[in-house]
Amino acid sequence: MSAAASDNRPHQLYTPSQRARRDGTVWTLVQGILAPIQFLVCAVSLALVLHYLATGNGYAPATVSILLKTALLYTIMVTGAIWEKVVFGQYLFAPAFFWEDVVSFAVIALHTLYLYGLLTESLNPTQLMLITLAAYATYFVNATQFLLKLRRARLDSTPKGQPA
Repeated sequence: MSAAASDNRPHQLYTPSQRARRDGTVWTLVQGILAPIQFLVCAVSLALVLHYLATGNGYAPATVSILLKTALLYTIMVTGAIWEKVVFGQYLFAPAFFWEDVVSFAVIALHTLYLYGLLTESLNPTQLMLITLAAYATYFVNATQFLLKLRRARLDSTPKGQPA
C-alpha cells in the first residue's frame, strides 16, 4: 500500500493556487467584515422578532431589523459569489462550498418570501415573523457551515503534527 493510499486525511479545502487567490483578494476581507456584522444584526433582529411575537409590540423595529438583515444577506451573497469566482473560477456552487451555497439559497428564498409578503401585504405580521424565524434558523445552520469551513481551512494550513 502506498503512502498516499494510506493517508486518511480528507482532501485540502484549497489548492495552493486557490489559497493564494483567497489570501490575495480584497473580497476575503469584505466577507470577513460583512459576516460578523450580519450575525450581529441577525441576533438583535431575532430578539426584536421574538419580543414582537411574545408581546404584540415593536412591529416597526422588528420589521426594520429584518429589512437590514435582508439587505446584508443580499450584499454578502453577491460579494461571496464574486469571492467564489476569484478563488474557484465560478460564481456559485464551487465543489468546496457547494452545500453552503445550497443552504444560502434556502436562506435567500425565505428572506425573499418575507419581502414578498411584506410588500404585497399578502401575509399578516405574525406570518411574516414566523417566516423570519424560519429564515433565521436556516441562516444559523448556514453560518455554522461556514464556521466549520473556516476551521477546516485553518486546520488544512497547520502543518501535520502542529496544534491548530
